[in-house]
Amino acid sequence: MANAPLMPKATAVWLVENTALTFDQIADFCKLHVLEVKGIADGEVAQGIKGLDPVNTGQLGREEIEKAEKNPNYRLKLQESKVRLPEPKRRRGPRYTPVSKRQDRPNAILWLLRNHAELKDAQIMRLVGTTKTTIEAIKERTHWNAQNLTPMDPVTLGLCSQIDLDIEVQRSSKDRPAGAQVEDSTTLLPAEITTGAGAHDEPYTSSRKPREEPIDLETVFAKLGGSRKSAAEEE
Repeated sequence: MANAPLMPKATAVWLVENTALTFDQIADFCKLHVLEVKGIADGEVAQGIKGLDPVNTGQLGREEIEKAEKNPNYRLKLQESKVRLPEPKRRRGPRYTPVSKRQDRPNAILWLLRNHAELKDAQIMRLVGTTKTTIEAIKERTHWNAQNLTPMDPVTLGLCSQIDLDIEVQRSSKDRPAGAQVEDSTTLLPAEITTGAGAHDEPYTSSRKPREEPIDLETVFAKLGGSRKSAAEEE
């Protein structure tokens, strides 16, 4: 939640109990709905939540509260934190998979093997946090639950993000040799045929004619038991 205080409801509880701010001002500062703030004031919402003082946590100044109390149209401004937390470094190694989703890993592996055969075992291990032994068992259909496995998208299962999957697929395409293309026996139609007028009226037939060999009449009559000359004399 952008520009919201820590523990918004607890902060709202404290502001309702200790200030004369309007519900709109508190709702705007805590990023809550105004009816939710009204429910806090009526004791219907946030029951049992202890109020959090935003002044002690350095999120709001006393002068800011007094200024807002004098002007109902004034909107409180969240103080910028003086503490800068370092960005968490991405840990290298196998991806951690929650226990509740580990049973879905074989289905995700099967999906990757069928839909992205170009991926290496190490890439599949990074995506779903599995082992090479499990991948080999699913490939060879020696997995203990091979009969019941169903291919399922690991992104849908929440085992990896779509960005991570796209990155691994792009890496595989870069590693693939440039000339590894399968030649097709069929040829594409010329552009003037497929895009011209009446392109779909009748099927295209190639204008190239098969090569015709010259006919030797002497050879033909010889095969029939005589020559061209003898046949003419008999007539």
